[in-house]
Amino acid sequence: MEETLKILVVDDDEVDRMAVRLALIKTGVRMELTEIGDGNEAISILGDRTYDCVFLDYRLPDQDGLTLIHKLRSSEIKVPLVILTDQGDELIAVELMKAGATDYLSKSRVSSENLAQILRNAIRLHRAEMKAALANQQLRESHELLIRKNQELEKQRQQIQLQNLKLLEASRLKSQFLATISHELRTPMNAIIGFSQILLRPKFGQLTHQQADMVERILNNGKHLLMLVNEVLDFSKLEAGRLELKPEIFDLSKVINTTIAEIRSLAEAKKLSLLVHTELPNTLVFNDPARVRQILINLLSNAIKFTESGGIWVEVKEMPPNRVTITVRDSGIGIAPRDFKHIFEAFRQVDQTITRKYPGTGLGLAIIDSLVQMMGGKIILESQLGVGSMFKIELPRQITSPTLAVDVTALHLDGDEIFYSTQNSHQSPSTSSKASVGYPHLKL
Repeated sequence: MEETLKILVVDDDEVDRMAVRLALIKTGVRMELTEIGDGNEAISILGDRTYDCVFLDYRLPDQDGLTLIHKLRSSEIKVPLVILTDQGDELIAVELMKAGATDYLSKSRVSSENLAQILRNAIRLHRAEMKAALANQQLRESHELLIRKNQELEKQRQQIQLQNLKLLEASRLKSQFLATISHELRTPMNAIIGFSQILLRPKFGQLTHQQADMVERILNNGKHLLMLVNEVLDFSKLEAGRLELKPEIFDLSKVINTTIAEIRSLAEAKKLSLLVHTELPNTLVFNDPARVRQILINLLSNAIKFTESGGIWVEVKEMPPNRVTITVRDSGIGIAPRDFKHIFEAFRQVDQTITRKYPGTGLGLAIIDSLVQMMGGKIILESQLGVGSMFKIELPRQITSPTLAVDVTALHLDGDEIFYSTQNSHQSPSTSSKASVGYPHLKL
């Protein structure tokens, strides 16, 4: 169905209005035509009704067309304006166009063809301008909304940053407290352990069976508590970045066998088998032996703790290029895949309840993870509930030392001596050396 256009003709000359009316009728356009004779009435009627196009005489008795255009624009009245000019008013028409008129037409050229073309163009242009204005308005509103959102986000970012600073300070104070309290606890714990060991020696007096059992309990619980305190102290140092590795050349196979011998009694107490298999053509490495031992103790302790029957297997192998792997496998309770990402978090255990079956601080694996990263290695975990777990530690044969470079490929044993080559960071020439293998840890 064809659209019915609302058209307003503003002209004080009835003959001119008739000429426009007849020309519009000849165009065949469906329309509702309104005719008035002065500018004030035009402003009034345009304020009350909406028109698709206005044909406006430039020279009205109460005001000229330019003044009327300014009044319409200041009143926020937006409508297509076609200015009807007399012969010779073309320059004035250009100024009217600049002021906001849509088009102009000389009265001497009024015809159905000209009016039809100008009407279509004026309406099309006006509607395009309205769409553009609407789009610009929406764009401005979106821009203002984005500005407000950005301001809110910036405010939230500042609040988060402030909270982070508070959390960092709280974490620092917590680490400082843990380090202080752990250090203070070690002194009395060492005294308790030392005096318990003295009481158990026969030369200091014979204890009854009941007394010896009580002292042994004191000693064992003291050692356990000291281990927990040491874990907290090590973690606080790691978290504060104050724990440093002390690398040296040592026999990895010897450290592993010694550590397993120390912990074997725990496995035997639960009737678990503990087997070790080593395949290392060259057993010498450059690392921190105390921390390697700590990693192995934590892994074995966990394996024994969470295994009720079966056994634990330790495997040490060569891994190209120039790396070694230490694998601890058990037949314990296993770990659910959903818990893999959590077990290396500090103070985190799969069972977090206070009535949990397996005690501990939850720091063992977190410390292992941090130490392995410091050594430039990585941890691989495989586990299945009810079947068991496997922790594989990959470590470089030679960790980075700020003061000493060691050619680990040149390390070898010959009888009771270790032959090695070193290069001090402060001295460019390389040196070849030898040292007795009788020492448990060979410091350079």
